[in-house]
Amino acid sequence: MTGPTSRRTVLAAAIAAGVTAAAPPALAAARPAGDSPADDSSAATDEATEEAPVDYRSWTGYPDWLTGEAQGTRAVADPRPGIVIGRATGSTDYTDPHTRATATWETATWTSPPHTPPHPASELVASWNADTPAGTWIQTELGGTYTDGTATPWYVLGRWAAGDGDIRRTSVDDQSDGRSSVWTDTFSIDDTATGLRLASYRLRLTLHRRPGTQLTPTVWRIGAMASDIPDRFTVPASVPGEGRGCELPVPRYSQEIHKGQYPEYDNGGEAWCSPTSSEMVIEYWGRRPTAQQLAWVDPSYVAPQVDHAARHTYDYQYQGCGNWTFNAAYAATYRDLNAVITRLHSLNDVERLIRAGIPVITSQSFLADELDGAGYGTSGHLMCVVGFTEDGDVIANDPASADDAAVRHVYKRSQFETIWLRSKRYNADGQIRGGTGGVCYLYWPLRPSPAQTRVLGELGIR
Repeated sequence: MTGPTSRRTVLAAAIAAGVTAAAPPALAAARPAGDSPADDSSAATDEATEEAPVDYRSWTGYPDWLTGEAQGTRAVADPRPGIVIGRATGSTDYTDPHTRATATWETATWTSPPHTPPHPASELVASWNADTPAGTWIQTELGGTYTDGTATPWYVLGRWAAGDGDIRRTSVDDQSDGRSSVWTDTFSIDDTATGLRLASYRLRLTLHRRPGTQLTPTVWRIGAMASDIPDRFTVPASVPGEGRGCELPVPRYSQEIHKGQYPEYDNGGEAWCSPTSSEMVIEYWGRRPTAQQLAWVDPSYVAPQVDHAARHTYDYQYQGCGNWTFNAAYAATYRDLNAVITRLHSLNDVERLIRAGIPVITSQSFLADELDGAGYGTSGHLMCVVGFTEDGDVIANDPASADDAAVRHVYKRSQFETIWLRSKRYNADGQIRGGTGGVCYLYWPLRPSPAQTRVLGELGIR
């Protein structure tokens, strides 16, 4: 399932067959410190970084919120730094396109300072972490400057609320100036062959609340991954490194056992790879919905938290649960979890995260004969990398499995790396389609361990 533009990166789609944790849960079969084999993975990663630049920039600490331009918002330091509505400076009548209901909302805004990535970008994906109590919601926008000095429009990247009682969370399609476009969760340059790129950008947050109340959303993090991944059908294989023999105890959930449940959310469980993968990692970090939150789910359903995740990641415009940004936003609604969307350069980056105790949710697309052992082909699918074998092959919790017991898979390293990192591929009809170029979801606790902080920092994430 892809968006209607050739540069649209692949979203999660239906399968074509059908506690504040300061440290991670214990690693299974982890190597002793310093027992990693000698290899040239660092050099390979440096080369990949240069060839396919990725820059993640966020505003998340209290000093960050004091920068930029605030119109009615104010920064709060405790218990988690963020911005809130200090005083309403505007109002808007919003007609929800999915319910046709019109309501008036008070607003306040915060706009980041301009950020210039080290390399101009052909794509950008934003992500945010926020709390939106009933009666509130947020809108996120992008405004940028092209490499020729001209400006982009202000593009809406999402209208979002954790629940669905006030507005229907939604992306906004058909935004374009003829040079760049936004489809679902991704800003992209329409024709990269022209050499045009995004040189700098700002992110703008508009916080909404019911008039006459003191309600407010709280935004803890806003950031974006800007990248320029070249057109590539193959990628160089990485050398197995420090992740060999490490496997994280991530819960295993199948999307397939939810077939037919709540078809109003992307046709039921068969298409729920993204929220199912998100739920696995949320629970790995010791968080999960309460019994009260799950009360709406049919009590006869097994693993009702997967149904809950699907409902609360559902994008009413995309009509699916595979909006990358909305999955990260959902994960961050749980107590003291950070969540971002970024790109990584190789499985060596994933190994470093696994060794530090951080699972990685990856997005990929492939034909049935391109990934041995999967047993299906897909135009877009999310799964969770939880470890590596002693030989360096990938251990993945693949939600496209018959039941929870069958979720653990071992996939060949070279095959997995190719289908995940490539930006171009051929479909079953021999037509050229897009690949994700290494997109992943990363979720980790507010107070990570020193090892986690170090590895995230080395990957440009704080």
